[in-house]
Amino acid sequence: MSGPHVIRGSVALPEAELVWRFSRSSGPGGQHVNTSDSQVELRFDLARTDALPEVWKERALERLAGRLVDGVISVRASEHRSQWRNREAAAVRLAALLAEATAPPPKPRRPTRIPRGINERRLRQKKQRSDTKRGRTGRDWG
Repeated sequence: MSGPHVIRGSVALPEAELVWRFSRSSGPGGQHVNTSDSQVELRFDLARTDALPEVWKERALERLAGRLVDGVISVRASEHRSQWRNREAAAVRLAALLAEATAPPPKPRRPTRIPRGINERRLRQKKQRSDTKRGRTGRDWG
C-alpha cells in the first residue's frame, strides 16, 4: 500500500484493523481472470475501532447504519485487472466514505428577510409587463 490513507486531519486508517479478502473478479482480464484473485473486499470494524475519535465514531455509526453488518463496513473493488490497484481503489474508497460520514453537520441556515424595495420592484415590473400584454389585444382592429 502507498502509505496511510488519511480520513481527515491527522486521523488515518490503521493498517492493523483492515481485513482484506480476495476473490475472482468478473471484470476485464481475458483468460488470466479465471486464475487470479483480483477482486478485493476490504472490511473495517467501525464499532470496535479506537482509531477514530469517539464523536466521529458515533456520527459514522449513525450515518452508515444502513451499510453496516454487525458494526463492520465493507467495500469492494474489481474495476482494475491487478489486485494491487484494486487494493488501492478499495482503501481510497473506504477512506472517502469514512471522511464523508464523520464530517461535522452543516451549519443551520439563517433565514433572511427579502427587503421591501426588492418586492415592490418585482410587483411594479409585473404590473408593467401585464399592461404591455393587455395593450396587445386586437379588439379594435377593424
